[in-house]
Parts: sequence; C-alpha cells; structure tokens
Amino acid sequence: MGDHLSVRFDSDRAYIALNRPSKHNGLTLEMLRDLVAAAREVDRHKATRAVILSGNGPSFCSGLDIAAAARNPLAIVTEFLPRPLRGTNTFQEACWAWRRLDVPVIAAVHGRCFGGGLQLALAADFRIATPDAELTVMEGVHGLIPDMSGTATLSQLIGIDQAMLLTMTADPIDATHAHRIGLVTELAEDPIAAAEALADRIAARDRKAVAAAKRLFDRSWQRDSRASFAAERAAQIPLLLRKAGARSD
Repeated sequence: MGDHLSVRFDSDRAYIALNRPSKHNGLTLEMLRDLVAAAREVDRHKATRAVILSGNGPSFCSGLDIAAAARNPLAIVTEFLPRPLRGTNTFQEACWAWRRLDVPVIAAVHGRCFGGGLQLALAADFRIATPDAELTVMEGVHGLIPDMSGTATLSQLIGIDQAMLLTMTADPIDATHAHRIGLVTELAEDPIAAAEALADRIAARDRKAVAAAKRLFDRSWQRDSRASFAAERAAQIPLLLRKAGARSD
C-alpha cells in the first residue's frame, strides 16, 4: 500500500483514510489501485464488522488529480479497460469494491467531496457528512461524465432529474442540501464519531443477517450494476477522445 492511503484495523473495525492532505486527497492512479487492494485486504480480515472511510486533512476527497494522471496516458488507457470477471475497470472498482464487501461501509465526509471523491462516498453504504461539506459531480466541469460507478449509485439514491441536474450543471451543493435530496444519510459535526456510533449499532446485530441484507439490497435495487458500468465506459470514451484530440491540436 502506498503512502497516500492508510489502512488500520482496530478490534472489529477497519479504518481506511485517504492520505494526501496537501492535495485535498486528489486521487492518483496509484491511490485507485490501492483502494482496490485495501478493499480486498478488508475482505480477508474476517474480524471486521464495519469499515469507516475518510480523508485526512481539510477534505474527504477533491476527485481525480487529472494533472497527475495525465503524466502517464498509457496507464490511464490500461486502467480504463474493464476486467471481464468483475465487469469494472480500475476507476470503477476503486469505488465498487466497497459495495462488494459483506460488511457495511460508512463514509465520513468533510470539506470537499468532488468528482471521483463523491463517487467513492456514494459507493459506501452510508454517508455521514458535516453540514458544510461541499459535494459536486465535478466531471461536467472538464467536459466528462461520472464514470467511477456513479451512475449505478446515483440511480439508487436520488431521482433521475436530480441526478441529471447535478451531472449537467456540475454545481456544488452543501451537505445539508445533499441530505435533503438523499445523497447524504446523516449530518454530524464529527462524522467519524457518528460513523463509529453507527458501526456499533450495526455490530450489535447478527453478522450473517447484516451481510445478507447488504447483498439482498445490492442485487435487487433497480438497474443491474454491470450494465451501468458498461454504459459509463461507452459514454466516456468519445468524450475522452475528443479532449485528447483538442489537446493535440
């Protein structure tokens, strides 16, 4: 695991923290790969009853660090290709890997929660945010669309009009508004403490029943996720190619 992702196990809980505070935890390709690896490590740690996902420093996550990723275009292409077994590419799996876990994942959100950071938070089972946290589907600012499992999670949480509004305008909203429309589960001044309290409540229930409930809702709630991931990639490819062509001109 790289220096920009912290993984800690404490009793029956796993703490996963993005750790690039000087960049508001902007995601690099290495961090995306580390998020996938961290989820698999949690899955192997059978004592874990809940995961708390957070960001160190002033923000949860400011999204993909496009400048850092653009230094290695070939790696972007490689990581964009889907793995047939799972139906996701690395960008999507960095988020969706947390949905694959049998244990609940709680995102503790503060500061900026932009673009890929928002899609990571949406892939958690619950989101607890400070009232002044700022959320946005940032991809629209760059002429792109959310393609890190965001279409699957947005369709589960809010109405299609709100999802399109957020995506087409890329307008930032505060967590209080996000809570009203269903993007945020709960508001708290100390989201990590609130996440720990929720983890304790869930851990008091039967472990197998909790796992079965998560699997049941993930498999039966609205659209098939693999179809969403394929649609994301198909929509994003021409946008990426158009931007690449504009840069070469």
